[in-house]
Amino acid sequence: MKKNRKNDNFNYMQLKNRYFLLRHGQTIYQTEKRDFLYPFPENPSIPITEEGKKTVEESAKKLKAENIDLIFSSDFFRTRQSAEIIARELDLEINYDTRLRDLNLGEFHGRQITEYKNFFSEKSERFFKRPKAGENWNDLKERLKNFLDEVEKKYQNKNILIISHGDPLWLLAGILKGFKKEEEFLKSRNRDFYPAVGQLIKV
Repeated sequence: MKKNRKNDNFNYMQLKNRYFLLRHGQTIYQTEKRDFLYPFPENPSIPITEEGKKTVEESAKKLKAENIDLIFSSDFFRTRQSAEIIARELDLEINYDTRLRDLNLGEFHGRQITEYKNFFSEKSERFFKRPKAGENWNDLKERLKNFLDEVEKKYQNKNILIISHGDPLWLLAGILKGFKKEEEFLKSRNRDFYPAVGQLIKV
């Protein structure tokens, strides 16, 4: 299968803004439904738990000292809820952007995680192999780079908070650090780059 390598033109070294990345708060898909993948579309909406709210509130307090200028968020319900908690604490508006949505898993949404994992013979295949009606990691990187390029052209010297999901934030952190090779991204799948639910990363 041919790999998608069309998205290596982002200007990594001349970022005009400072970025903070926050993963949405805990949902039941990190507790009693942890063996299953989120459905898409969310129907009914999947709220964050009370523990999830608490964790996001703690991150909001930390962010008060960072002089955040702008908030961008995925428009999924769990990220909207998390963003609203942050926005109230920081007294800022939220800019929702569909490019910050979680990875589209296509036919595997709502199914067991093991089914999705077994679709790939090795983790690196996730960069170029797509599930039916879904995305691969290179597709996700492309829309994240499009988002970043637009933000970088529009703003400068801003402290920007991005609220999203695990895979997008992991890839976004790598993009902001200047990663280009797949190996660099794969080696960075740790808590410095791949946040736990409610966790804040400074880039």
